[in-house]
Amino acid sequence: MSERYRGIGMTSQRTRNRMIERLRAEGITDEMTLAAMSMVPRHIFVDEALASRAYDNVSLPLGFGQTISQPYIVARMIEVMRAGRQMNRVLEVGTGCGYQAAVLAQVSHKVYTIERVQPLYERAVSLLQELNASNVTLRYGDGGAGWQEAAPFDGIILAAAATHVLPALMGQLALGGRMVLPLGAQEQQLCLIERDEKGFHETRLETVHFVPLLMGKT
Repeated sequence: MSERYRGIGMTSQRTRNRMIERLRAEGITDEMTLAAMSMVPRHIFVDEALASRAYDNVSLPLGFGQTISQPYIVARMIEVMRAGRQMNRVLEVGTGCGYQAAVLAQVSHKVYTIERVQPLYERAVSLLQELNASNVTLRYGDGGAGWQEAAPFDGIILAAAATHVLPALMGQLALGGRMVLPLGAQEQQLCLIERDEKGFHETRLETVHFVPLLMGKT
C-alpha cells in the first residue's frame, strides 16, 4: 500500500466523523452501529484511485462485478439486524472486500463471512488481518449454503440480492434471530426475516439496489 494511500488515513477520522453526521441525518440511530462505522477505515477497502471518495455515501466498484455498499446501507442493515441486542454469532453472505465484516466485528462477538470470488476473498483476508479483526472467520465458498457447523446465528446479513429467502439460511437462524437481505431482481426491497416460537415473519423495509446473489465459486 503506497504512502500516498496511507496518507489519506491522516484525515480519515475527520471524514469519518462527517460520514457519521450524514448517517444520523439519514435516520440511523443505533449508537453501537454508528460507533462501529466510525472505527473502521473504509478507505483501505477501496482501490487507491477511489480512496478520496471512500466516505461519500455511494457504492464503489470492487471489480469482478461486485461493489462495496454505500455507508448508509451498511449501517441500516446492521442497525436492523441488531435491533439493540448484544450479538453473539453473525453470518455474512458476500464478504466482498471485507468492509462490512470489519464493521460487524465491532458489534458482534464472532463473525463468520463467506465469499465466492477467490481474489476478493484473498483480499478480504489480507485487509482484515491488517486490522487485527481476530473475531472474523472467513470462508471461500458458496454463501447460499450458509455455514452449518457454526450455526445457529443471532443475525444473518446478505450483501447481494436473492430472488427468494434461502431455506438453508432460514434453518441456520437462531430462535429470536434476525436476517436482513435484499430481495428481488429488477426491483429490490430490503427485507427483515425474524424467527420466533411461531415461525418466521417477513417485513419489507425500503427499496435498494444490490448485485445479484450467485451460487457456486469462481
